[in-house]
Amino acid sequence: MHTHLSHVVLDPGRGGSTRQVQAILVRPSDPGPWPGVVMVHEAFGLDDVLERQARRLAEAGYVVLAPDLFSAGPRLRCLVSTFRTLQAGAGPAFADLEAARQHLKADPGCTGRVGVIGFCMGGGFALLLARRGFDASSVNYGRLPEDLDAAVAGSCPIVASYGARDKGLAGAAPRLAEALRRAGVRHDVAEYPTAGHSFLNDAPNGPRVLRPLLRIAGVGPDPVAAADAWRRIEEFFAEQLGSPAES
Repeated sequence: MHTHLSHVVLDPGRGGSTRQVQAILVRPSDPGPWPGVVMVHEAFGLDDVLERQARRLAEAGYVVLAPDLFSAGPRLRCLVSTFRTLQAGAGPAFADLEAARQHLKADPGCTGRVGVIGFCMGGGFALLLARRGFDASSVNYGRLPEDLDAAVAGSCPIVASYGARDKGLAGAAPRLAEALRRAGVRHDVAEYPTAGHSFLNDAPNGPRVLRPLLRIAGVGPDPVAAADAWRRIEEFFAEQLGSPAES
């Protein structure tokens, strides 16, 4: 399926603020309407790897909106601020992502059912957003909050993927699966034995000077694990978000 990419500007303050958020919007070329997905980027930002991931989901039949959470200023300052927001569970980044959800729900090319998918830092956001109006969430190697039971209570259905070689998130997959079971949340959680962090990426990313170190740490693509994870994500979203209307 062909896709179309455009750039949009979100207004998290709904006219009450001068802060604007840049975003990419990728939609199938057919008019739809299609279910929507808000895509939340890694700590390295809205890069070409994330853009290809957005195109992949659009090819599967979704209107995908990926806001740049680092739109406000210098990258490092925005990164620190966004991680603090994630840790606190509230703040500007959550307003940005809610603006993205509302943008999709108002889009005539969207059915009104909207999921969220996140990677790395974005996976942490996707987990916390699962109880904030979304219809399905895909959490990919996202860090778990301290009070996990409280975080998942009342969540929408969640599909999550982790790598067993991701030392920074050791044990996260079974902990998340058990918390979701206790909360009665429909879920599909998998841990891939060959995969490390960022295994869904189709190419190494981040600053070039850091890439050799990231590779040594086992961070980066695992095509076999990624293929299965994408299959699960697409099947889960199709079940939870519904099929596009006939055009």
